[in-house]
Amino acid sequence: MTVLATVAQLDQFDDIIDVRTSSEFHEDHIPGAVNFPVLTAQERERVGTIYKQVSSFEAKKIGSILIARNIARHIEESFAAKPKNWRPLVYCWRGGKRSGAMAHILSEIGWKVARLEGGYKAYRRRVVEELSTLPQSFHFRVVCGPTGSGKSRFLQALAAAGGQVLDLEQLAAHRGSVLGNLPDAPQPAQKMFDSRIWHQLRHFDPSKPVYVEAESKKIGQLRVPDALIERMWQSHCVLLEVASAQRVQLLKEEYAHFIANPQSLLEKVACLKDLHSKERLAHWNDLANTGRWDAFVLDMLVNHYDPAYHRSTLKHYPRLDQATVLHPKDISPTGFAVLTHECLSAGKELG
Repeated sequence: MTVLATVAQLDQFDDIIDVRTSSEFHEDHIPGAVNFPVLTAQERERVGTIYKQVSSFEAKKIGSILIARNIARHIEESFAAKPKNWRPLVYCWRGGKRSGAMAHILSEIGWKVARLEGGYKAYRRRVVEELSTLPQSFHFRVVCGPTGSGKSRFLQALAAAGGQVLDLEQLAAHRGSVLGNLPDAPQPAQKMFDSRIWHQLRHFDPSKPVYVEAESKKIGQLRVPDALIERMWQSHCVLLEVASAQRVQLLKEEYAHFIANPQSLLEKVACLKDLHSKERLAHWNDLANTGRWDAFVLDMLVNHYDPAYHRSTLKHYPRLDQATVLHPKDISPTGFAVLTHECLSAGKELG
């Protein structure tokens, strides 16, 4: 027998099965869900066309054949080894026929199956609603510092040490600047970014601080939810102060893919033509083309990143002048781990 479950019960199941098409799943899905379409996008289009041009009866016949075939394949290839006490949750777009078909067959086999009431639409509505209120439940510690000061490494060290970390740039697959695209990971859709943030927030403990990197409203092409960014702007700051030489070294390590492919770097730099003179752009091109990377990085910091950082941070984070200031001695991941453990073991909550 299939039962209905709500979004509040997501954590109660062994697996969450999304039976929508792969394109629907790619745009957004419940974090942790696995995709087992009962109809592919092409099959769904075919059934829809028959429904409009022939009849609902003919469409249902063709649809049932395709759905039964796909479900049989999923059971044979992926579900057959599941134990008798397996408890999956199944959902589709509205919680209707697609998820109903999968849930019914799995239930008839003997598994304790639940179907998400209202489907993805109910889930998405819950995400939007809670993202407007959840951020107010937490005390954020906003990690600040100019480009190259190791904010991401510090967050990683905090997470490894047991701190609650909301790494927005990791969730957005972007480092938050004109050079921020990751070489091997495109940015997710906005809805998927929202889902990732919501998923993390709902599993945090409100009695403990949440560490997050200082951001503006957008990370690459994605928008940080309004309630979250406004809460961050009101929060206590932790400022990392790192020597210029160390920042240069860190950036060369983090952006090694650009050093290996200077042309891709210069294509990005060309996007700054409205912010800098032709002479400065030509100077950056010359430094990159001749492999003078220390000079290139330092000049970019001094003339582009640092001024932009100071304008943005001072504008959005009024509590920066009250920040807890930290001076990492070593920019390696190990160095940040030592800094993190020293801070936490000394009883500092960083503000």
